[in-house]
Amino acid sequence: MLLGIDVGGTHTDAVIIDHEGVVATAKVETDHNDLIASLDAVLEKILQSEPKRPIRKVNLSTTLTTNAIVEKELEEVGVLAVSGPGLAPAHFNQDLGQNFYLFAGSIDHRGALQQPLDKAATTQAINDCQTKKIKVFAVVSKFSTRNPEIEEAMAELVFEQSDFTTIGHRLSGHLNFPRRLATAYYNAAVWRRYNVFADAVGQSIRKHHLDAPLSILKADGGTIDFKNSRNHPIQTILSGPAASVMGIIALSSITEDAIILDIGGTTTDIAIFADGTPLLEKNGVSFGGRATSVRAINTNSIGVGGDSAITISSAGEIRVGPKRMGPPLALAGPQPTLIDVCNVKGLSALGDCRKSLIGLKALADKYGITIENITENALETALETIHGEALKLLEEINQRPVYTVAEVVHGAAIKPQKLYIMGGPAAILAPLLGRKFALPTEVPDNFAVANAIGTALTRTTMEIELFADTGKKLMFIPNLGIRKTIDNSYSLSQAQTYCINELVKYLNENGHPEITAADVSVVEAETFNMVDDYSAGSKSIRVSCQIRPGLETEYLQGIK
Repeated sequence: MLLGIDVGGTHTDAVIIDHEGVVATAKVETDHNDLIASLDAVLEKILQSEPKRPIRKVNLSTTLTTNAIVEKELEEVGVLAVSGPGLAPAHFNQDLGQNFYLFAGSIDHRGALQQPLDKAATTQAINDCQTKKIKVFAVVSKFSTRNPEIEEAMAELVFEQSDFTTIGHRLSGHLNFPRRLATAYYNAAVWRRYNVFADAVGQSIRKHHLDAPLSILKADGGTIDFKNSRNHPIQTILSGPAASVMGIIALSSITEDAIILDIGGTTTDIAIFADGTPLLEKNGVSFGGRATSVRAINTNSIGVGGDSAITISSAGEIRVGPKRMGPPLALAGPQPTLIDVCNVKGLSALGDCRKSLIGLKALADKYGITIENITENALETALETIHGEALKLLEEINQRPVYTVAEVVHGAAIKPQKLYIMGGPAAILAPLLGRKFALPTEVPDNFAVANAIGTALTRTTMEIELFADTGKKLMFIPNLGIRKTIDNSYSLSQAQTYCINELVKYLNENGHPEITAADVSVVEAETFNMVDDYSAGSKSIRVSCQIRPGLETEYLQGIK
């Protein structure tokens, strides 16, 4: 059996799945001051309902790292960088904290050291960070994916002063220096907070005697093993929206261009599908204007959900969200919400509907308007906000090249033919949103725990890049820290085979013994003839291979 847990903004959901479908579900309110208490509570609840059969795999999705970045709850990071010539600092030093240091040094595009690191200046910067009590660092140099020598030298110098150091070439094999710099910064900035959470997760898993591999959902719709995630917490950003997408894929048979809405208590996550396939931010997502190398499913989250607070401005404008003050009045909450509006309008009957009516009437009386005015305007505002933001995302997507998770370029403009809705309020709002979008609408079974289902079924995914230079007789896989000597007859075919085997070997050794070479796809494979001083007829070889995002297919028939 599979166990999936989604720690959402409002609720923490859990599901247990076997080959027949969903065996058990559980839902508890998320305590943002004590996420581990929420995890303990939902595990206690769901394991009591299905205690007999062993759990084969545990997958978890969490908003922890995303919230830390969005809410700017980041630890101070010492950023040590070497850019070399040809790139002005204005292109990459985009407010990466208050402790950004740039040093002399240079590696060329072939991976040859042109100028060594200025170790004296680096040591001085590290001492400066020590006086500021900075304990986490990011070290990044341009072209480190071809030669990590400068990054490794910086990491060695900072080792004694650092609780944790993110080394740029270990995060991505791609060459984009500004993206790797921002990614390394964020990875270090959330490391401690994520690992406190990870420690607690480990304790909770052991407490409930779950002897199964544990993985965390990534932004690209795959998972990363728990051990690896501790050094790469940046990979867990946007795992909540990714869980939404994987959940709807599991629950519905989507074949057309479509709009996906996951309406939670706090937010609505919006995704666009092309020919039944989710879209991918191929080069990486951005935060606060800083582009990263973290590949992610293309989604947008807005502050409208079932528990969004209803407020009225001094000018009389009726607002829905973006904040959640607590549960609805009908469930003993402190303030009217969108669900209270739906209760009063007869669209739902959650909790004590009299409390919804009393609270909204008091708000109406306070501002000298009718309760009908509040409910009509609040509902229309919520629907129009979701509709407008979905169309805005669609317009943005149609103005640039589009990639699906299968790495296929979608040439024609995306024209949605259907609307899919999940999340707690899905059944309540689906008829209204269907009319607003003028599209056929589907709400799947188990819509209220779709994220947890997507989390449970998601497979591991990973991408690695191999670079080989036969003139220099060197082969390098930066993600795995592999650097080997080759001869000048090394071929593209050898590179592909080695890249695939090393990816399988790494995953087999990190909790995924089921992965075989058949699961690996070669995304890119190219070779260039070089003319230089190293040798006549030398070649530059690049191979990228990955296990693409997907679901545990053996469980899908029972789910659907």
